[in-house]
Amino acid sequence: MTSEVRVPTLGESVTEATVATWFKKPGDTVAVDEMLCELETDKVTVEVPSPVAGTLAEIIAAEGETVGVDALLANISEGGEKPAAKDAKSTPAAKADAPAAGGDTVDVMVPTLGESVTEATISTWFKKVGDTVEADEMLCELETDKVSVEVPAPAAGILTEILFEEGATVEANGKLAVITEGAAGASAPTAKPAAQAAPSAAPASGDIEDAPSAKKAMAEAGISRDQVTGTGRDGRVMKDDVAKAVAAGTSAAKPAPAAAPRAPSAPQDASREERVKMTRLRQTIARRLKDSQNTAAMLTTYNEVDMTEIMALRNEYKDLFFKKHGVKLGFMSFFTKACIHALHEVPEVNAEIDGTDVVYKNYVNMGIAAGTPTGLVVPVIKDAQDMSFATIEKTIGEMGAKARDGKLSMAEMQGGTFTISNGGVYGSLMSSPILNPPQSGILGMHKIQDRPMAINGQVVIRPMMYLALSYDHRIVDGKGAVTFLVRVKEALEDPRRLLMDL
Repeated sequence: MTSEVRVPTLGESVTEATVATWFKKPGDTVAVDEMLCELETDKVTVEVPSPVAGTLAEIIAAEGETVGVDALLANISEGGEKPAAKDAKSTPAAKADAPAAGGDTVDVMVPTLGESVTEATISTWFKKVGDTVEADEMLCELETDKVSVEVPAPAAGILTEILFEEGATVEANGKLAVITEGAAGASAPTAKPAAQAAPSAAPASGDIEDAPSAKKAMAEAGISRDQVTGTGRDGRVMKDDVAKAVAAGTSAAKPAPAAAPRAPSAPQDASREERVKMTRLRQTIARRLKDSQNTAAMLTTYNEVDMTEIMALRNEYKDLFFKKHGVKLGFMSFFTKACIHALHEVPEVNAEIDGTDVVYKNYVNMGIAAGTPTGLVVPVIKDAQDMSFATIEKTIGEMGAKARDGKLSMAEMQGGTFTISNGGVYGSLMSSPILNPPQSGILGMHKIQDRPMAINGQVVIRPMMYLALSYDHRIVDGKGAVTFLVRVKEALEDPRRLLMDL
């Protein structure tokens, strides 16, 4: 029986690719999901896995050839003996463990990472070779450009092989490890010494990478690494260790007394600088922000808003609002509504450039920039134009909690048409926000500060906030940008305009 290997879906608006590399040649034995070839598009590199086990009978599209979506790449002849050939190709470590385990092997694969995400970095292994694992028990944590992904065990058994160590970059749907099912209890001790030989010396270096979830928890709790006793492999700090340290106050800070008597010169020199590898999230933030500056003709216009009416309205109804809706009435719902109101009048601020076309959006997917211990993320409120104040506040609260816990999905951070960034929560008085491509506008909120203002010929103290709109001048003219910001100002200074759509 012959199975066809075809070009997979390449992504939105991508219709063709070039065959870059064939990893197999006709006559080679292939396993299910084993990588056959690599395709290159104008945006990403796509690996094509084998749909079945068998023998690669024929290559239709050679290297360098351009192929369309669903085009035929190769044919595979299926055969009943091929799974055995797969086992024969196992690594020496897996071969040695398999007979002792006496069970079937299950591959641990990189899970789906999200749209347009093709690779991840292994940040932490929670298990080591020889450990017994339960089904759905966490094996490792991967870090992508945007989120952290935990990889559970697909079956119960013994972890017999780890293919990539911490810090390695792995491809989407790539193979991470091997688990042997139904392993006898006696097999674990035989696998552990060989696997642990190298790691056993690691603690002496003192360079142990804690779990990313633990780093987040320590940053949120405001405690240092020395205040937590790690129970993970090689003394690695896990999230549960941080929770225990927080519960016990600072009683867990055991290493601190031992550090004080050390020789004065070396620790002082070592503490002057620290080199830490950028996380994939931070690298992506840096790249996207620089790309935004290099691509867009970015300009910022400023205004200020008197927050008196908004604050009075909020104070008057916040208790009733909370009683009815179960969520606090904040400022973000007012700003979201005001921006939606202004975007309807100035639609180019809600549009984007696609090649030589301008794509106008008849909806508002509002991005709300949120700072987290690991970096800036922008969860998106879909179809915000149809939401009430209460729904907006609830959605922002839920998204913010997910952002802090690193639980945002890729879908929750994609599709934004406009963004609001609130630097005022950190005390910023004035800033020029950077666009979030491919969006054409971003509103910067700032600190509310009492300032003397001339009102009807009188000097009065008013709570004022500076507003900043950064926009892509390629699509948004100065008149449109200023009009947008004025409409936002008018809606916030007189919230009744929002109710009457004025």
